Amino acid sequence: MSQDNHLLWTSNSARLETSALFQFKHYVEKKYNCIFNSYEELHSWTVTHSETFWTLLFEFFQISYTGTLQPVTVKEGKNRSQWYPHCSLNYAEHLFKNRSDDDVAYIGIQESGESRYISFSDLKRQTARLQNYLKSLQMKEGDRVVAYLPNVIEASVGFLACASSGIIWSSCSPDFGKDSVIDRFKQIEPKIILACDHYCYNGKNFSRREIVKEIVAQIPSIEKIIWINSTEELESDLEIHWTSIQNNSFYNADLTFVKTNFSSPLWILFSSGTTGIPKAIVHSHGGMLLEHYKYLVLHNDVRQGERFFWYSTTGWMMWNFVNASLLAGATAVLFDGNPAYGSTDFLWSLVDKYQINHFGTSAPYIVACMKVNIDLSGKYQFDSLISIGSTGSPLPPEAFSYVYQHIKSSVWLCSMSGGTDVCTAFVGSCIWKPVYRSEIQCIGLGIDLQVWDEEGAPVKEGIGEMVITQDIPCMPIFFWNDPDGSKYYNSYYDFFPGYWRHGDWIERTSHGGIVIYGRSDATLNRHGVRIGTAEIYNVINQFNEIKDSLVVNIELKNGDHWMPLFVQMNEGFQLTTDLIDRIKVELKKQYSPRHVPDLFIQAPEIPYTISGKKMESPVKKILMKKELSKAYTKDAMRNPDSMKFFIEFDTKIKSELL
Repeated sequence: MSQDNHLLWTSNSARLETSALFQFKHYVEKKYNCIFNSYEELHSWTVTHSETFWTLLFEFFQISYTGTLQPVTVKEGKNRSQWYPHCSLNYAEHLFKNRSDDDVAYIGIQESGESRYISFSDLKRQTARLQNYLKSLQMKEGDRVVAYLPNVIEASVGFLACASSGIIWSSCSPDFGKDSVIDRFKQIEPKIILACDHYCYNGKNFSRREIVKEIVAQIPSIEKIIWINSTEELESDLEIHWTSIQNNSFYNADLTFVKTNFSSPLWILFSSGTTGIPKAIVHSHGGMLLEHYKYLVLHNDVRQGERFFWYSTTGWMMWNFVNASLLAGATAVLFDGNPAYGSTDFLWSLVDKYQINHFGTSAPYIVACMKVNIDLSGKYQFDSLISIGSTGSPLPPEAFSYVYQHIKSSVWLCSMSGGTDVCTAFVGSCIWKPVYRSEIQCIGLGIDLQVWDEEGAPVKEGIGEMVITQDIPCMPIFFWNDPDGSKYYNSYYDFFPGYWRHGDWIERTSHGGIVIYGRSDATLNRHGVRIGTAEIYNVINQFNEIKDSLVVNIELKNGDHWMPLFVQMNEGFQLTTDLIDRIKVELKKQYSPRHVPDLFIQAPEIPYTISGKKMESPVKKILMKKELSKAYTKDAMRNPDSMKFFIEFDTKIKSELL
């Protein structure tokens, strides 16, 4: 259960009263002759009047469209809601809207300290030239372009050129292994790939030329490679240099925007693929446009002229989210490289240097800084810093405190949680509400989120499944190669028939906030009591001797349970009996005896997906002697060698134990 949720932050009254959320509140109050005395009252209205709310966003954000706004929803079996079928628009058009040519659109930063600024006039020129090059190849609406690129400005230009033309975009970062890329891109049969010759990470260059050629050889639909950073001589007509397109006046024409149907595909994101072929999740122009306006402007309070940063790669949904900050009138700040280059706090040094206003990162990165006890407030000014965003995994209570004690006492901590499935957050930030330790501030506007037990009954107090009971526009329009929709339906609506089960184990607090205890598929069932993995990690994070940890619960043949905890130690420390005893005391004191693992094991490294998720379920499958090829996919991992320890550890377990 949630604990020690004391007040950490409230909004500056001047910022609150000039916020877009307050403007929207007054807009609704005036239009519908009502009064909202709290965020919860406004949220309730947006859920009760769902179609009115989403339609109102067209007016409030002055969204350009053709046709009519007549939302039609179909909710029968595997058919999900259909939004605004008679409306056409273009997501990318709004990224360029109301911006002067001299405004800075992107700042691209490298590990080395090199940086590039690109204005909107130059962004329009580069996007238009690529758009016209694609037209010369007879690329049309609905065709696919993919990218195998680092987080550089060219990747964003590629996306903008495709979205402007109604071409479907998808991308992977160059740290993805060859097979992982093929598993993703081959499904969607792209015609063109934008690729890097090499990329740099932690001061080292990694060649990708031969891997790109192998990828192309395995995907026969690819007709052209556009090399982004290559100076090598081209080997065939299949290839072209990025600079050849950008320096060719033949492609110099105005940027145009194809108005597509509201539900036309914008991009394809992929599930992690740690245990099988990744699901190809398709999002729409209209759904993403409404949701990103709503979240970035109303929830994140990102404003015209501010600078928005989130550490990401092109293979994570937060890359799409960073590009969406242009909708709010912000400058998107991109970083390519190791966030801890040279020192753990390297990423924080960018805030002062580039005057970043909204700084986003992962919960593990904040925890890593906390673990080495860096007093960032004494090292940097952070005068520009308004908010710190956190996602990827639950932010532990101690990390909340660390932010306010050692980063900036007046900063707005914006913890959020959603996923690739919707390319946004279901729960996140709200400038109208305080920040309490351990809690995500609010449920998103228009989202009917409930907490249910395993039988589908609402949980009034306590922990349960996160369930979304009304469809929202940003839900996937379909999965690629899923003609009858069964794969889509089974992924979200099968557990509670007809209702979206997100797979998070959560609790609603008395403040109206949310605490997330981990993924429900990784929940520990101890003697009939379900325990969120985050509860155990919250305690482990309090011990500076331990760098990281992973816990699983194994169901044994005799009906009993076995729960081992694997810990990665910080340099200079060992897992001693004394340390184990101290951990046990804290687990019992802060939670219960059921939270105490049956075995503590020191591991050299904790396995993570490329997008930064702990791989609890794959480790559990290995320990339960599942076939390795079905337990995990190494190309979907950030550190695949880490699995060797768990495979070897499994051989030491007596067969009669499992």
